[in-house]
Amino acid sequence: QVQLVESGGGLVQAGGSLRLSCAASGRTFSGFPMGWFRQAPGKEREFVAAIGWSDGSTYYADSVKGRFTISRDNAKNMAFLQMNSLKPEDTAVYYCAARRAWSGASTHVSLYDYWGQGTKVTVSS
Repeated sequence: QVQLVESGGGLVQAGGSLRLSCAASGRTFSGFPMGWFRQAPGKEREFVAAIGWSDGSTYYADSVKGRFTISRDNAKNMAFLQMNSLKPEDTAVYYCAARRAWSGASTHVSLYDYWGQGTKVTVSS
């Protein structure tokens, strides 16, 4: 079982930055592919970024490429999402997610097994 807790959300002006953190339980955190997803009001949950467990390969949605950076610190059981040049359309609840250990990173919501409770990000224009 893996428990995930996000933090770092808040209100920021357009063009600003936020860093989201995801604290994970579990002794094999280094083996879990991690992802960030978001859900805006009235919309489906969508992929934002993912990072693999083996070589740290990263994947991004086109809408955030070049602005967001996903990373992980296996020694601290943490994953991060650095968000720069934020836009009002980035406003959403952001969720940290993990796939089962030793599997591949994915952009698909349905392939993630563990989810955090979400942290709200609001970008004002």
